[in-house]
Amino acid sequence: MVLSPQIILFALLPLASSYAVPDSAPVAVAPRHPLITPSPTLQDVASRTIRRRGVIDDLKGDVGSILSGLGSNIPSYVASGVPNFFQDFPTGDKVQSSLGIDDDQLKALPTSVLNIPGYGNWTDQGWNLRFHGNVYKQPNTSESKLNDLANVFLIDTSVEKLPPDQADQARNLTAEIFVVQQSNQNVTFELKPAPKAGGSGEPGGGGAVTPNGGSQQVKFPFPTTAEGDFDAFVAIEGNGLADGNKTSNIQRLNVYTQGSNIGNATSYLVPSTGMTIISDIDDILRITKIYQPKEGLLNSFARPFVQWKDMPDIYSNWSRSIPDAHFHYLTTTPEQITRNYMDFIYKTYPGGSFDTRPLNFSDVQATLSIRKYLLTKIFETYPKRKFVLVADTSNSDVMKDYPQMATDFPGQVQCIFLRNTSATDEGDKFPYDTSGFKNLDKNSYMFFKVPDDLTNLDIQNGKCLNATIQQNVTFGFQGLPFGINLGKGAASRSLRVPTWIVLGLAALAAAFI
Repeated sequence: MVLSPQIILFALLPLASSYAVPDSAPVAVAPRHPLITPSPTLQDVASRTIRRRGVIDDLKGDVGSILSGLGSNIPSYVASGVPNFFQDFPTGDKVQSSLGIDDDQLKALPTSVLNIPGYGNWTDQGWNLRFHGNVYKQPNTSESKLNDLANVFLIDTSVEKLPPDQADQARNLTAEIFVVQQSNQNVTFELKPAPKAGGSGEPGGGGAVTPNGGSQQVKFPFPTTAEGDFDAFVAIEGNGLADGNKTSNIQRLNVYTQGSNIGNATSYLVPSTGMTIISDIDDILRITKIYQPKEGLLNSFARPFVQWKDMPDIYSNWSRSIPDAHFHYLTTTPEQITRNYMDFIYKTYPGGSFDTRPLNFSDVQATLSIRKYLLTKIFETYPKRKFVLVADTSNSDVMKDYPQMATDFPGQVQCIFLRNTSATDEGDKFPYDTSGFKNLDKNSYMFFKVPDDLTNLDIQNGKCLNATIQQNVTFGFQGLPFGINLGKGAASRSLRVPTWIVLGLAALAAAFI
């Protein structure tokens, strides 16, 4: 017999509401090995809660056995976790093999460079600028082959069924994925004053000024890694740049890569003090719906990027009202596909530096938690700056890492703003964990529903809470099916259920995605 998700949900509901679990001492559980930017999924943890983005074997068995035992036709991604379509992209030899390219053909291809907008800091020795990106070769892949490769990333459709403009974007993005990274390469850059960057509506794009000098050539001191990556701070000459201890202005420089006509970016020299706004992109600055696989894939691979409501107005206002604000956009999207992200930001939001998920995972910290690693890097680079952190509740690493930064770097986190996607998008069926906020000043963070909730806040003075916006933070897992919230906050319901029932309810609710 085949049961619908609705039938199964209602079958489990009486169990969830009546099952009593006796109080007992917590059972010690060995720590799990974390994933790099794990995908939205369900994870068993010792506190009888569930998490997104990080499925483990025993949970697969629990939920999978429940679903298979019921004989349901629920999609497989409900039991195994929403697939992270930003994982496991092919690199190097795998690309070369899949495209059938021999070494001679590869050697004949021109070398290209992905140059990611960087940030620089002032020291006693002068300015240091971070250069980071990737060196690669892009094979000449036929349209039919690109169609085949692109179709792997689409659900219930194909490139051939998409409108022509979306089909073209899907093929272009797939071509960016199937590139061959170049190791042991030397890179040289040309720096020049940047007249503009970003689309905030201000002269030059907001967020920085054009310096009076700074033109120079910089040879990157290290060859590229085995994955073609380069990432390091390099000392640069003043050559007319304002000293970082004598100006509050952020100075922007265009960075051109020698030998590559597409390896260009705008980087930012950021003084030691001031305000930096670190922002995620997906589902906070643009509509992605990463928690709905089919929509998330189409919105990322085929459809034009679309801003989320009037969020550009909020950022434009911050750019005008917060003196010398530095914008830093941090996405854990793999660097191969971030050109669309950078182009979208450049056209829609104030100009700013970027961080993406690098291909080189040799650093242990980056391997275990790339977002935390990148956040720590910029916090440590500017120990005297204040930070405003912006994202949404659909990222479990955000929900853990943002409040942790406030603990690890006391006095530096000015505000945390999180869009509550569970409350604003019925397609987000997965819960979010607010336990990390328990010991933070309640005025230092806010969960909001629409961009207008962020207006008229005195961010400079640490007034981050709009008193008219109800918070209902329980300091536990929230957004569970049927309004269940775990924790001890005012919004939580007194309900204790065994793990498999809570997991089953959440997994089955996801079937409505």
